[in-house]
Amino acid sequence: MKLIIAFISGLVFGLGLIISGMANPAKVLGFLDVLGSWDPSLALVMVGAIAAGLMPFQWASRRATTLTGEKMRLPNARAIDTRLVVGSLLFGAGWGVAGFCPGPALVALGMLQGKAAVFVAAMIAGMVIFELLERPRRRSVRLQAPRHRSR
Repeated sequence: MKLIIAFISGLVFGLGLIISGMANPAKVLGFLDVLGSWDPSLALVMVGAIAAGLMPFQWASRRATTLTGEKMRLPNARAIDTRLVVGSLLFGAGWGVAGFCPGPALVALGMLQGKAAVFVAAMIAGMVIFELLERPRRRSVRLQAPRHRSR
C-alpha cells in the first residue's frame, strides 16, 4: 500500500511540475531573470504551493504517525549556519545555470530531455561528493556525543 501511495504522490507531483512549467528550464530561467524579461508566473506557482502545504504541515505537526502508520518525521532545524547558507547558494547557482532543481530535473529526465540527463548526473556527483565530505564530520559528531549507559 505504501508503494502505491508513494507512486500516486510522485505522479501528482510530477504532473504538477509539468503543468506549472517548472520542468521547462526556459520558463525557470525567465523567472530568475529579474533584470531582463522577468516571468513572474512561477512565483505564483510557488505561493500556491506554499499555501496548499500550510494546512497539511500544521496537521502533520500534531501527529505522531503518518497515515500509513510510520513515525512522523518533520524537519525541526531552526539555525541559519554557514552550511545552510553555502548549500543554499550552491543550490541557487545550480538552479540559475541549468534552469532545473532536483524534482523538475527528474521529471524532465523522464521526458527524455538531454539537459536534464546532464543535470541529474551532476546532481548525483554532487551528492556523492557531499557524502564523502560529510562522513568525517558525522563520525566526529558521533564520537563527541555523550554516551548513555543502559541498565
